[in-house]
Amino acid sequence: MSILFIKGGRVIDPSQNLDQVTSLRIANGKIDGIGVLPQQGDPVLNAQGKIVVSGLIDMHVHLREPGREEDETIESGTRAAIHGGFTSVVCCPNTEPPLDSPGTLELVKQYAARANQCNVFAMCCISKNREGKELAELGLLFEAGAVACSDDGAPVSDSELMRRAFEYCLMFDKPVLNHAESSPLTQGGVMHEGKVSMVLGLRGMPAAAEDVMVARDIALAELSGGRLHVMHLSTEGAVQAVRRAKERGVRVTAEVTPHHLTLTDECLTSFNSNFKMNPPLRSRKHVDACLEGLRDGTIDAIATDHAPHSIEKKMQAIDMAPFGIVGMETALGVLVTRLVKPGLINWPQLVEKMSTNPAKILGLPKGTLAVGADADVTVIDPDCRWTVSESELVSKSKNSPWLNTELTGRACAVIVGGELKLGKVTKENLA
Repeated sequence: MSILFIKGGRVIDPSQNLDQVTSLRIANGKIDGIGVLPQQGDPVLNAQGKIVVSGLIDMHVHLREPGREEDETIESGTRAAIHGGFTSVVCCPNTEPPLDSPGTLELVKQYAARANQCNVFAMCCISKNREGKELAELGLLFEAGAVACSDDGAPVSDSELMRRAFEYCLMFDKPVLNHAESSPLTQGGVMHEGKVSMVLGLRGMPAAAEDVMVARDIALAELSGGRLHVMHLSTEGAVQAVRRAKERGVRVTAEVTPHHLTLTDECLTSFNSNFKMNPPLRSRKHVDACLEGLRDGTIDAIATDHAPHSIEKKMQAIDMAPFGIVGMETALGVLVTRLVKPGLINWPQLVEKMSTNPAKILGLPKGTLAVGADADVTVIDPDCRWTVSESELVSKSKNSPWLNTELTGRACAVIVGGELKLGKVTKENLA
């Protein structure tokens, strides 16, 4: 029997309203008991002074494979996930070829099994080849294991196609995830449209581009009765729209990224392309609105939108460099440093947004430490101080806005299916 005993940590599990200093026992890949005593010879992970939570879930990552292995592979991306404290990731379908067939989904499964790091779930495309013209074979793709559908990076502009996607997914109780952007409003844009973009002389991407698309998608979800999940929400108007929709009973959820909660468009005054992402970093009023939405429950989840790009691509002039940053390895430290430590949110709220709720939204059998559940566990050192550097990052790409920044809080142990992927154990001596 495979046993692991986690001793004396602060165990937090919002799915059970659990928050207490206790112990956790794992047997044969499952949670075997909470508050039990170890047995002679049990391998013990000492978690005193640490936070023990259900494994973190990143519901929005780009692993790039197949097709763009120069930026990231499933092996390197899942190693980065483990180092960031994530036991499960959900990869987007904008690969080459895109994940619009059962065969490409099977390829991702095989590569993930070979990597043997964290759990990898996949979204499939909404439309064939992500062209927004014809629905993908969604039924076959869900049968092949897709947990949701999205054309992320390519907004679905055709409202009739989007309506049919909602109606079709309703039969499978799957959410539709759309990149909330009205592309004609942002064409050629580099950063958030506002005072900073005007001063820098860079073409802006107005907040209205997101507001318009979120409003349309909410209307279509309300019309169809389908489930909408708003990806990487970043504007005050989008937060307000989601809040009002929830009050009306529309089946809508939303996520926000760590960078949209903690950085503003003023970072672009450095002309550093590691601050260039889509949606762009917004002004302070939008950041504050996202924070308020996170705190009051309007925003359900935090996801990284991990988007690796090779150094050669990101070293171009800022108007030529691609959008996107790596985020899995820094997310926990950024959120602890900028939100938990200052008291903007508490630990149970953080765990709910990074584990419990992502599992609920996507229907994953994860996000809980209930007895009998899969033993996916993250142990966090809340006081670990570390500095982000290229040598520290295990992702294949290093395009992080947090390089050379000191953070507090880091995963010190990660367990996936009862197997210790990060951290050390000792033998418990009961004599």
